[in-house]
Amino acid sequence: MSETFAKDTSNRSKKDWAIALIVLFIGLTIAHLGVSLFLVSAMGTDTFTVFIQGLSLTCRKITGTGFPTVGTVHVIILCLIMVIMLFTTKGYIKPGTVICAFCGGPIIDFFNWLILPFVNEGSPIAVRAVVMVLGCVILSVGMSVVINSEAGTGPNDLIAIVISDKLPGFQFRFVRIACDIFFIVIGFLLGGVVGIGTVVAAFLTGPLVQFWLPKTKAVIRKLPYQ
Repeated sequence: MSETFAKDTSNRSKKDWAIALIVLFIGLTIAHLGVSLFLVSAMGTDTFTVFIQGLSLTCRKITGTGFPTVGTVHVIILCLIMVIMLFTTKGYIKPGTVICAFCGGPIIDFFNWLILPFVNEGSPIAVRAVVMVLGCVILSVGMSVVINSEAGTGPNDLIAIVISDKLPGFQFRFVRIACDIFFIVIGFLLGGVVGIGTVVAAFLTGPLVQFWLPKTKAVIRKLPYQ
């Protein structure tokens, strides 16, 4: 992509920030509906979760206890990414990044509670496969809305975004695929669980996000904020 993701939002008014954060939260909710659909299909976790699972298992082997949990490691890694990027990059860490880091889990829990009675590991494989692919599509739509809100995005998603900006010769979709494969390989080597859904997510998410970015941007640009 020739256009970079980092935007100067220092001149935004409080009203503009309020609208931008509302747009971000809508996108975050859509994205995590997709994550929930992906998870309830029980065909493998997303690529970043494989990485977190592997780290958690390795840490628990070192400590010899049941600590830290996957959730604890997830929060720690996201906070580390935010801190590192805060000091090494400019224009990426915004208020929405913090919202993404701490609100994603509860949103996923809510949608899981809503959907699991209808779709779960006991559902027919064909149904689970359709739900898994649908989850990837919805996740990608939500991610594109979050990115186009220009209010920040999830710390783990920022990795591909920053690299894409630093390497303008490579399209975002290929950078995202490379990052996802990295998470899968490292996570698997550390003991994380990889399923067919994990592989599908690795090769679908990046291209789908790139597909939706211009479409959701055209809608968001009609809103009254800068």
